Amino acid sequence: MNQYFPNIPEIKFEGKDSKNPLSFKYYDPKRVILGKTMEEHLPFAMAWWHNLCANGVDMFGQGTADKSFGVAPGTMEHAKAKVDAGIEFMKKLGIKYYCFHDVDIVPEDPDDISETNRRLDEITDYILEKTAGTDIKCLWTTCNMFGNPRFMNGAGSSNSADVFCFAAAQAKKGIENAVKLGAKGYVFWGGREGYETLLNTNMALEEKNIATLFRIVRDYGRSIGFKGDFYIEPKPKEPMKHQYDFDAATAIGFLRKYGLDKDFRMNIEANHATLAGHTFQHELRVSAINNMMGSVDANQGDMLLGWDTDQFPSNIYDTTMAMYEIVKAGGLRGGLNFDSKNRRPSNTMEDMFYAYIVGMDSFALGLIKAAEIIEDGRIDSFVEERYASYNEGIGLKIREGTVTLEECAAHAAKLKKPADPGSGRQEYLEGIVNNILFRG
Repeated sequence: MNQYFPNIPEIKFEGKDSKNPLSFKYYDPKRVILGKTMEEHLPFAMAWWHNLCANGVDMFGQGTADKSFGVAPGTMEHAKAKVDAGIEFMKKLGIKYYCFHDVDIVPEDPDDISETNRRLDEITDYILEKTAGTDIKCLWTTCNMFGNPRFMNGAGSSNSADVFCFAAAQAKKGIENAVKLGAKGYVFWGGREGYETLLNTNMALEEKNIATLFRIVRDYGRSIGFKGDFYIEPKPKEPMKHQYDFDAATAIGFLRKYGLDKDFRMNIEANHATLAGHTFQHELRVSAINNMMGSVDANQGDMLLGWDTDQFPSNIYDTTMAMYEIVKAGGLRGGLNFDSKNRRPSNTMEDMFYAYIVGMDSFALGLIKAAEIIEDGRIDSFVEERYASYNEGIGLKIREGTVTLEECAAHAAKLKKPADPGSGRQEYLEGIVNNILFRG
């Protein structure tokens, strides 16, 4: 096998005082925190599309990074070179999972889906061959149902029944690949499942058709032995103005409406949360309290820009509060996939490693600090005390859902006026977080 990163050593944990840029400062995979090792808490995954495919091209300029790996792009030889490079990359970072869209791993044949499927068979055979005897596995698969011009009006939500069937055919192959590679999940990212104007849109039909696509893929997947989770990845906008999977709450409501909630969970992306006007922590909490915590696309956005910038996570406040939610929910069924791309001027092979190191270290430090917040106990104790009135008497009946309207009214009449509900002490709690984050 060729070496694609000959100047990059295996990345080791050296501790927070290390000045070596090619080392982990906080990610120590065997360190035990709250009864589990870091690598158990943090099942990191490589995003094929950004790491091995994205070359820095944007709407204003050409690519700046060479992702040819010494082979002509658009060929099966290039597809295999990306497999080899990706395995070497993951081994050097100690990453055990990868994710991909179908057209990330092979060039799509524009005229014949059967040829694309033949290429997918060839490359998945190659992936299995090259990962045999390693601990590298597939976290989840998905299909690109947004790039090809046929999906200009959506995939499951398309106005064309023919396009719907092409989407279904891609998903059929996608779930077959998930079974073949032993993936833990299959993701639906509805990049164009939405509309621009209601003047030309039958919303009821589009929503129902999306549910039909989900249902037939689920049923087929279960029939061929897929035992993993199906995921929806909420996103509020971009490229469509109104997307049907706006946020976690919307997606969960959709799944329950169509009876899909037993098989589907959320794949939460940090940058999508902020585009929806929420925090990453909020979307994780909504997923957790609805028993829909699944997997995570680990990235962050630029608050000064209004689009999906997919930056590598480096904000420790965000990673701490994210890990606080994940740990308290019992962990992830999926993993932490770096749906993140280098900034356009960060265009060297070394920059690929620097980006993953900062992302992995940021979540490792977030895990460390989340555990300290939980073990400190002050925040949990404050929240418990704040809602103590629901632990007895009329409050307990409200909590258990056994209270009547008449009982509530009688209780209010007896009190004359309610007691002071008490201060929320937000600033006090934020001070606790700062204290834990920045103490030695």
